[in-house]
Amino acid sequence: MPHLIDSHCHLTYEGLIERIDDVMRNAQAAGVGEMITIATDINDAAKALQLARRFSNIYVVAGIHPHQAAKAERGWENLLREIAARSDVRAVGETGLDYHYDFAKRETQQTVFCGHLDIATAKQMPVVIHCREAHRDVLDILAEFPDVPRVVFHCFTGTLAEAKEILDAGYWISLTGVVTFKRSDELRDVARLIPPDRLMVETDSPYLSPEPVRSVRPNEPAFVKHTAECIATARGMPLDDLVTLTHENTRRFFNLPAFSNEASKPAR
Repeated sequence: MPHLIDSHCHLTYEGLIERIDDVMRNAQAAGVGEMITIATDINDAAKALQLARRFSNIYVVAGIHPHQAAKAERGWENLLREIAARSDVRAVGETGLDYHYDFAKRETQQTVFCGHLDIATAKQMPVVIHCREAHRDVLDILAEFPDVPRVVFHCFTGTLAEAKEILDAGYWISLTGVVTFKRSDELRDVARLIPPDRLMVETDSPYLSPEPVRSVRPNEPAFVKHTAECIATARGMPLDDLVTLTHENTRRFFNLPAFSNEASKPAR
């Protein structure tokens, strides 16, 4: 039977990595069979790859988060190309622009973002996008790289109009526990709008715990089931159908290998 896949989490982060065995057991008990852990810089990618070697149901996405763009060392593009060539790395990212915090100059963020898109184009890999208060610039830059095979806007919390623009461009949307929050009516409208073949679910753990476990810190992959339940209700469909839908979508977006029932056990 299809299982839930957490399409975006940070298993190397504090709150998860030091209790990873419990995190994996909790996920399995909740019906979350696979996880995509997102590395946010080159050093973090090394930690993520260690997890993927240990657990065969963990896959890696590698990139430099826009928060880290100013810290990207000379030659980072070559290092990321080498990492992206590994079979357990399934996409490039998360990358994009964050104009809310502006931890890096916007020009620097844009340069690093374009570097990721160059790599994704050359290697024909999908891209995971971080976009905060930078909707127009992100879309304009993406338009310059039409040969990137697939693009997902992770942790989408924008407006219905912004979602329509993203979807009209052919991109995907992934939703977090924010969709479960009491004041997220417009985001639940977005959940209804997303075409069935371009929807994914995620935790973005250790952040953004969903209702009814919003007070629980840290968030973890097991809790993605609450997000899935909320989206299923919003879309007026049985939870099992939503699980099947997002399972198939996530496998297709990241080109995941065939799943084994033994995958949740340590590979070595």
